[in-house]
Amino acid sequence: MRRLPLLVGLALLLVAAPARAQLDPVCSADTDSSKVPQQPGPRLRFGIGPLPTAGQIGGAPAPAVPEQARRTHEFLARLRPRGGPFVLRLNRFFWSDGEEGFRRYLALAGRFTRRGYLVELQVRYHPSAQQEGDIGAWVAHVREVVRRFGSNKRVIALQITNEVNLSFSPDSSDGAYRGARDALVQGVLAAKDEAARRGYGRLKIGFNWAYRGDPASETSFWQSLRDKGAQPFVRSLDWIGLDAYPGTVFPPAEDPGGERDGMVNAMSSLRCYSRIPGIPQSVPMKVEENGWPTQPPGRGYQKQADVLELMVRAVHDFRGTFNVVDYRWFNLRDGDTASPLLFQHFGLLESDYDEKPAFERYRRLVSELSARDAPRVRLALVLKARIGHTRRGGRRCARGPLRATVSGPGRRMALRADFARGARRVARDVRPPLTRVVDRDHHVGRSHFHRVRAKVRLRDGRLVRLMRRYRVCAAG
Repeated sequence: MRRLPLLVGLALLLVAAPARAQLDPVCSADTDSSKVPQQPGPRLRFGIGPLPTAGQIGGAPAPAVPEQARRTHEFLARLRPRGGPFVLRLNRFFWSDGEEGFRRYLALAGRFTRRGYLVELQVRYHPSAQQEGDIGAWVAHVREVVRRFGSNKRVIALQITNEVNLSFSPDSSDGAYRGARDALVQGVLAAKDEAARRGYGRLKIGFNWAYRGDPASETSFWQSLRDKGAQPFVRSLDWIGLDAYPGTVFPPAEDPGGERDGMVNAMSSLRCYSRIPGIPQSVPMKVEENGWPTQPPGRGYQKQADVLELMVRAVHDFRGTFNVVDYRWFNLRDGDTASPLLFQHFGLLESDYDEKPAFERYRRLVSELSARDAPRVRLALVLKARIGHTRRGGRRCARGPLRATVSGPGRRMALRADFARGARRVARDVRPPLTRVVDRDHHVGRSHFHRVRAKVRLRDGRLVRLMRRYRVCAAG
């Protein structure tokens, strides 16, 4: 196989650590999946990378065969689970691309979210020569990303930087650029702050880690997150991401069936290293990238399908053990099936959209294992008061105390409600029926309108917002 010498060399780089690394925590973690307990957890939310261009490890970019959008949509629709979410991860949004990059990725996000998909955006540091190391300008860029993408309610997550722990591969990973660790920490802090300022609570902020570098480099990387970010950085994280390629990157080869152990070791290693900066187990993990490229005859199509199932089921089986909530396969389509470069062959489809066996295998696994959308809960806000009539026009209006009650077929799902009149919170109820008097005021002047709002927390954690407008009778 033409790429085998490169992969073997990469393996030697990853395992050959300087002697001083022996003093550092190695985080070899769990190496035998059969000895790791399988804890239950919520079903995984699945997804995929829909764009054809893949970063090339250690080298220059490689062009992809142009995408056929209609075919992309056709195959995505077949992967999407019935009654469940499906997340598309848009990669390679480079800081250096400037306004052109914004226009392209805003259009891509809109294209996919209009079709009902959820979108996660990889916000690459990848600076130009003039930008490299200018963290103030990078922070301003990250805030602009939040402002411009956050208004799309189906854009649910930002991954800030990419694989900063790898320092030898500028096309695929940001760690090769000066200031990358500061860019990660300050970017996460800025993204979280900007999202909070704008009320984008659904926009979740995180970063990813590539499994894995040599022990000394890894320890240095995780200690730098601790030293540069401390607790403000940890508190800003909604999730941490894992990029793992057992049998391709690390380790470059596996014994038959060893990819299951490889995925367990990757998840376990990330949990081990993340303790250095104090990231708790309660911060969810996403498998952001997981793949296995084909290159017959040594890396056959059927083998890809078998390895895919081993790795997907490993994440599913140990999702509760490591608090894993999401899984993304990398990638939907080959960059260029005719290319001799191994990293052009990750797809479930060839670059002409012919299916590999792995496509149907992934479709079946997503259908079997995916999370399901929560059922819609129908609630209403009912207002009761003594009825009067306005002096002009004889219109009905509320006279005296007004009571608001959470009602509707889904009211048994309601756990508590916070009631507000206008912008002022006036009451909370935690016992059914959820009801409170929200207006006792003696109104004067002309008859006028008020708004009552209720924020209702459901038993499954969801938040439902209700609002009603009413007219008050006012004394002259």
